[in-house]
Amino acid sequence: METLETRELRYFTAVAEELHFGRAAERLDIAQPPLSRAIQQLERRLGVRLFDRDRSGVALTEAGRVLQAEAGLALTAIEAAVRRTRHAGTPSRPLRLATKAGASHELLRLLLEATARAPSAPTIEVELCEVGEQAGLLRSGAADAAVMHHPVDDLAGFGTQEILTEGQVAIVPASHPLASRDRVTFAEIAYVPGLPMARWPQLDGTYPDGPGPEVRTQSQLAQLVALGLTLLVIPASSRAWQWPQHAAIPVTDAPAITTVLAWPAHVRSLAVEALREVAAALPLDELDAPPSAPAQSRSAVASTSTSTSGAKR
Repeated sequence: METLETRELRYFTAVAEELHFGRAAERLDIAQPPLSRAIQQLERRLGVRLFDRDRSGVALTEAGRVLQAEAGLALTAIEAAVRRTRHAGTPSRPLRLATKAGASHELLRLLLEATARAPSAPTIEVELCEVGEQAGLLRSGAADAAVMHHPVDDLAGFGTQEILTEGQVAIVPASHPLASRDRVTFAEIAYVPGLPMARWPQLDGTYPDGPGPEVRTQSQLAQLVALGLTLLVIPASSRAWQWPQHAAIPVTDAPAITTVLAWPAHVRSLAVEALREVAAALPLDELDAPPSAPAQSRSAVASTSTSTSGAKR
């Protein structure tokens, strides 16, 4: 069986992303002729053509598209292996915990306070990120664990410790007639004239069809709601970033959202295990529930390699 070198994968990936040998060579800080020869040698070894080359430019073949996807996974895994190996050799290094900015604020506070009290628990360094970024941080080794949400986040390949299951609320402009309601259904907010539902990236990075604006960050979303341009549905505990110009209304038929602690399922870490034990025993009665939020419940069942499907946030 043929083996591929990391250098070859990096060379190929640069050309696949640039679709131009000159720009790829400049990006790699090498001359173009050695890069071209390396790609040709790779194609001969694999017995397939990876690029179509003509006067109009460079394009990936079907085999090239497959290798691009596989090379990305392989390079991420190598990068993660290097990071985790170095981290393992530095026991005093804080455990890096990734979480969406503004999400599960009170729960995160409770987790950090409980961890600080636990003698065997690690020191925590919080890495705030945007929606959908935790999975990439875990897979690359840039984070050791993450606070994530089922079923809206990508949990494939991760071990999980369920912490909290709760209902969802609609965040609408405080000046909108909906703001006076004490509860709504999905049907009532799905197609509100002049107030389309915001569209978050799906697990594959694409956006669902619809009239609402495409949003990428919490701050962008908060301002769009305040301006009366969109609404959204989120877990009740994620409304900590709510502005005075917003109103939160429980959505009675929204699917429940479960907050979990997640980590790469194949990684064995004493620090992560200690954090998992803290998460499993969190005193949820100390959690400040948002007004009008549905009742919260705990599930302390650990699982591995959880697969999820997309849902409205």
